Amino acid sequence: MHDTVTLANDWISVGTGFGTDLKGLIFNVAIPVLCGLFVVVVGFKTKAPGPTIMAVIFAGIVWGLAASMGTTLKSTTTDTITHYDGSTVRTGDQ
Repeated sequence: MHDTVTLANDWISVGTGFGTDLKGLIFNVAIPVLCGLFVVVVGFKTKAPGPTIMAVIFAGIVWGLAASMGTTLKSTTTDTITHYDGSTVRTGDQ
């Protein structure tokens, strides 16, 4: 008697876990570190307050957009699915 084993389930769960961990690492560590590094490099290269302040503003915008991307995409996707859920589709000559 042969038992059937689906090996893809384990690999899919490993891939999902790795993707979730990698996403958290990128959004919670890499983007803030790179934004801070950008401000420090601009500050040391220019040694002027104007470009450094603009670098801080730009880094804040990038960091903020990256932080809110998950909720924005979730609501946009939910709106799209609700809009195209089939209740508004009209049948006729096609």
